[in-house]
Amino acid sequence: MRLMLLALLCLAACAQQPVAPPAGRASAQVLEASAPSDWRRLDPEDTIYLELASGRVVIELAPAFAPLHAQNIKALAREQYFDGLVILRSQDNYVVQWGDPAEDEKKARPIRSAKSSLPPEFAREATPDLPFSVLADGDVYAPEAGHSTGFPAARGNGKAWLAHCYGMLGVSRGNTADSGSGAGLYVVIGHSPRHLDRNITLAGRVVKGMELLSALPRGTGALGFYENPEQHVKVRALRVAADLPASQRTELELLRTDTATWTEYVDSRRWRREEWFLDKVGHVELCNVPLPVREKK
Repeated sequence: MRLMLLALLCLAACAQQPVAPPAGRASAQVLEASAPSDWRRLDPEDTIYLELASGRVVIELAPAFAPLHAQNIKALAREQYFDGLVILRSQDNYVVQWGDPAEDEKKARPIRSAKSSLPPEFAREATPDLPFSVLADGDVYAPEAGHSTGFPAARGNGKAWLAHCYGMLGVSRGNTADSGSGAGLYVVIGHSPRHLDRNITLAGRVVKGMELLSALPRGTGALGFYENPEQHVKVRALRVAADLPASQRTELELLRTDTATWTEYVDSRRWRREEWFLDKVGHVELCNVPLPVREKK
């Protein structure tokens, strides 16, 4: 019995010992050594700009996962539906949401060329042509997790879907699956609410300007809604990047997720080889692998 106790104590002590990482580079070194071909430019047709008084939020849409919603959000932007609407809600450690404060009233802003409702796009078929870089560390919420067309995603049972990581763009809806259209949108600003996966359509993610959303004053009403209209933050405009002159676009490059550099970058996030880290971890979860973004070179 004494030997067994000593063995258990030894196992517990050994489990607490930091594991030496395999040889490799830190994240900054991986990115510094990347080649131009490791990066891709944002497609202006699949990029929208949320214009606030404080600046521009750049959002990449995900037509590979939500083609109907991506198209409808662009249609709403092109009919200038969002111009003058407001940020309705800022819930601590959760989401920021914008749309029409009168959406449930007779004075709600009319939708003209876009559709007022769409079938849900919670998941899609995991077809062989859908790129998917599997995260070897596994996932709590799905049989597999990884990145697809640059977005955090998961898959299982023949389906693939986007994951609610920080910065992801979601389509608000009511109690029925087909009650969303893109006229109400939210962005995750807190700890990843993965329990929302496959319950709400995710249509894109913020690639620049998250600080303009995450630093907003928190709403004091239920679910972080602003209780007084004076608290609302105005949406100056929402535009499709392709509709603006090239001189007015925000030109960015994103690290491709189908390259050897991406694989090495994920490994660097797993092992945290930076000098500051005493325990090098050796594991990483999906939402802790942020996609590197840089100004176009």
